[in-house]
Amino acid sequence: MMSRAEVAGRAGAAEGAAAAAQARAAAITTRPGRNSVTVSGIRDFNLDHIFDCGQCFRWAKQEDGSYTGIAMNRVVNMRMSGSDLVISGSDEADFENIWRPYLDLDRDYGEIKKILGNSDPVMKLAIGAGEGIRILKQDLWETIVSFIISQNNNIPRIKGCVEKLAECFGEEIKLSESRAEGIPGASGRRGYCVPDAPTLAVLTAEDLAPVRLGYRTRYLVESARQVCEKGLPTNLAELTELTGVGPKVANCINLFGLGEFSSFPIDVWVKRVMHRLYGFEEKDVRGMASFAQESFGDLGGIAQQYLFYYIRGLEA
Repeated sequence: MMSRAEVAGRAGAAEGAAAAAQARAAAITTRPGRNSVTVSGIRDFNLDHIFDCGQCFRWAKQEDGSYTGIAMNRVVNMRMSGSDLVISGSDEADFENIWRPYLDLDRDYGEIKKILGNSDPVMKLAIGAGEGIRILKQDLWETIVSFIISQNNNIPRIKGCVEKLAECFGEEIKLSESRAEGIPGASGRRGYCVPDAPTLAVLTAEDLAPVRLGYRTRYLVESARQVCEKGLPTNLAELTELTGVGPKVANCINLFGLGEFSSFPIDVWVKRVMHRLYGFEEKDVRGMASFAQESFGDLGGIAQQYLFYYIRGLEA
């Protein structure tokens, strides 16, 4: 357990991080372009790290190194131009209202990395590998759907299933020629949102067969019905009441959908890194969770992402 001095130190660091975040917010500037917005003043930010750390499934890397994705009922492309972020398919209003919070740009990840890495050499190595990770502020229902599908699945197949589900049953996002301009992978095609709970709640296993969800089909439909009856979950306990949602999936949704940064999801990759670098037996999930709470506290979710990205790179 942390001592009183350590707790006080964490509290002081949190206050410092809040002040630093305000300064960073003032430093971020935008300028409009043709069907785009360019964002300057961003630090601790890497698109590969953000979109390839297992937290999201609707962003596809393009040949030019940029990412085209569907989120928040929008189709956009994000690319780096030097140290600037260029978002095509967006204007300044969308950046402020959607992409700025979505990318968590007002949080001081530089300070977070200092807090996590200064007294933990393993975490310092992990941070070095994924130094540009940020936790996305994703739509809760889409996160529920995505992580129910993620069970015992690999990332390419998860992405394929989510995309097929959206194409078959989701609302169409219409892209005019001008709106698609500058968005690799979007020209000449339509985008689709993940279907909402009322849509999924009335589907049958036969309806969903083309998506190839297997046993997850029942979980998805029954969870959709539960959400229609009770509303969206608001905490970890309510998430575990959804059909087929166990501790790992619930913690993923809690972190990526509800923004609860103390959540520390433990999947096969995290078990490997905790065994390989911290000495835990891979079956000792309870021990890993206790260690994460004591060592990382309210930053457990961010620590998990650094560790997840690091071990996948080591075993690639």
